[in-house]
Amino acid sequence: MEISKKIIVASALFLFAAASQSQSLNAKKSNSMMTNPLLQRSALQYQAPPFNLIKEEHFKPAFEYGLKFHDIEIEKIANNTAKPTFENTVLALEISGVDLNRAAGIFSNLTGSNTNPTLQAIDEEYSPIFSAHNDKIYLNSKLYQRIKALDLNALKGEDKKLTEYYLQQFELAGANLSDSDKEKMKKINGELASLGTSFGNKLLAARKNGAVLFDSATDLEGLSSDEIASAKDKAKEAGHEGKYLIGLLNTTQQPLLPSLKNRATREKIFKSSWTRAEKNDDGDTREIVEKMAKLRLQKANLMGKKSFAEWRLQDQMAKLPANAMDLLAKIAKPAVEKAKVEAKEIQDLIDSQNGGFKLEPWDWNFYSEQVRKAKYDLDESQIKPYFEITTVLEKGVFFAAKQMYGITFKERKDLPVYNPDVVAYEVFDNDGKSIAIYYLDFYTRDNKSGGAWMSNFVNQSHYLKQKPVIVNVYNFAKPANGKPSLISFDDVTTMFHEFGHTLHGLFANQQYVTLSGTAVPRDYVEFPSQINEHAALDPTILKNYAIHYQTKEVIPQALIDKIKKAETFNKGYDVTELLAASTLDMAWHSVEKESDLKPTLVFENEALQKYGLLVNEVPSRYHSPYFAHIWSGGYSAGYYAYTWSKTLDYNAFDWMQTNGGMTRANGERFRKYILSVGNSVDLNKAFKDFVGHEMQIEPYLKNAGLIGN
Repeated sequence: MEISKKIIVASALFLFAAASQSQSLNAKKSNSMMTNPLLQRSALQYQAPPFNLIKEEHFKPAFEYGLKFHDIEIEKIANNTAKPTFENTVLALEISGVDLNRAAGIFSNLTGSNTNPTLQAIDEEYSPIFSAHNDKIYLNSKLYQRIKALDLNALKGEDKKLTEYYLQQFELAGANLSDSDKEKMKKINGELASLGTSFGNKLLAARKNGAVLFDSATDLEGLSSDEIASAKDKAKEAGHEGKYLIGLLNTTQQPLLPSLKNRATREKIFKSSWTRAEKNDDGDTREIVEKMAKLRLQKANLMGKKSFAEWRLQDQMAKLPANAMDLLAKIAKPAVEKAKVEAKEIQDLIDSQNGGFKLEPWDWNFYSEQVRKAKYDLDESQIKPYFEITTVLEKGVFFAAKQMYGITFKERKDLPVYNPDVVAYEVFDNDGKSIAIYYLDFYTRDNKSGGAWMSNFVNQSHYLKQKPVIVNVYNFAKPANGKPSLISFDDVTTMFHEFGHTLHGLFANQQYVTLSGTAVPRDYVEFPSQINEHAALDPTILKNYAIHYQTKEVIPQALIDKIKKAETFNKGYDVTELLAASTLDMAWHSVEKESDLKPTLVFENEALQKYGLLVNEVPSRYHSPYFAHIWSGGYSAGYYAYTWSKTLDYNAFDWMQTNGGMTRANGERFRKYILSVGNSVDLNKAFKDFVGHEMQIEPYLKNAGLIGN
């Protein structure tokens, strides 16, 4: 009894001290509430961020306050002397850290889409701090033991799922480790966080440094007058008046290569893209890449796993690296075979034109466009005038959402935005009720990360009475002033894809943020977005948005037929470059001995050679030195997820086609089983409930045109 009394007294003293600290911090918060919008719930609809009030100097104080207050919350939960219950442990953990999460969420979005040197410096400073804070939670033995003490059989629904989720996350983080190994883990995590941020900042510099300058407009023959004018404007902005500047996107191949007639120009742009982050300058990432690969292996070994991939895939659909690699290998063989057939077609065309040279990567897109035109009488320049960006959005993406799910959109010019290019909409459900705020950020900027993505400023939660606030970010080329923004059909597909993620967030219907919307395994999260891509070619939807920007005529059926016939064109190339990147990722993270890690370029070459994906004419979609997804984007040992999700997608699409297509009934069924459940149910079961069977590989091979129908 004496021991118990001492524990109770100590606990009471701690709780009193914690309460005192809490009151002290709240006093500090009340003083800063008047000036720091990050430390208060936004008064805007659905807590949309007040971007007009948020300034750079608000982030550090918000982080400092948020970290300290969250520490106190966590300690109160861990040291609670009451018997562990779902409410006093798991739920308490779930709803802690509100101020920190708000500030960090807004910061994360801004550093990706609208960064600057100040934000980059804050990011570098706080990445290891946030990593240490995360470790402080997930390596907390007391907290872990409280969760472990709960009787899972006594819990139901989301309460049980949330408890299982946290239990797994604590174990994945190393809550079972000895104290000395926990310290090692904290050190590794801190280093990885710092390196990841440094990688992102270096890559931004590499992308900017890699922009290619040309002296004459004749070097850019094949581009439209608007594209040339835009290149001239960019050069002027960069201090090179009278010249022409072509910036780089984050992928290996660049979007202007199919149009550029000058082979030397194409080669210059391609090589600048390929070597951007290996020039021994401020944008060289190779040392960071090699350090991160080594540290991730050390982290996995600490956790008793042979490789980082083995550790990382435990909570994914694939479960084991062998399962992921098996899927990639089964698709790789027919994809490479198809790519070789495509390469021969292109080489034959070059020879017929007396080119006198062997096909190289910088030639592929230029000549494949000609092959497509010859084979399908389809010219990208014929298509683009029908795809004006706002029309595609409102009469395509939004129209499809209304057709399939009944939702509608209203532009909101009264909501503040973080950049003048950003537009905002309010979203209404099929019953007319408002359900979300949605932002779009279309155009590329030097201070924006490459690629396209969806993220939440506010996550849906019934428990917290929160509705989603979502943003889609793109990197489309901004047209010259007053000119229409015309995009390729690939860009159109990207818009539908990213909006598929948005639908996943919009229809979230969970009690808890941690299980809400897109908070699902990496190899499942792309499934809803890939399904939505198919809407771009749905006959009813396509004819509603594919409207010529000048004549206002709807795209002719003959052109639609050509687009559809050409849908599997170049698929050998497309799939091979994707699989090369996926395999590279798995190779880096499947290493079991540090001695097998070699200099970046050597390692990459040997890995692609080993898996039959070192095809000179078909470079990896991402070269290791600028593979942002896996070094700073959260997809480490996870880039295979796009292929896994695509396989799920093709299975589901086949089911839809068999059952009437992209109809309202099928949309509602997809919403019920897939889009609305978040991570609150067994996702393998949810998928099987929708299609009626386990995932099969044949629909992928068939729909991608890698085997005959």
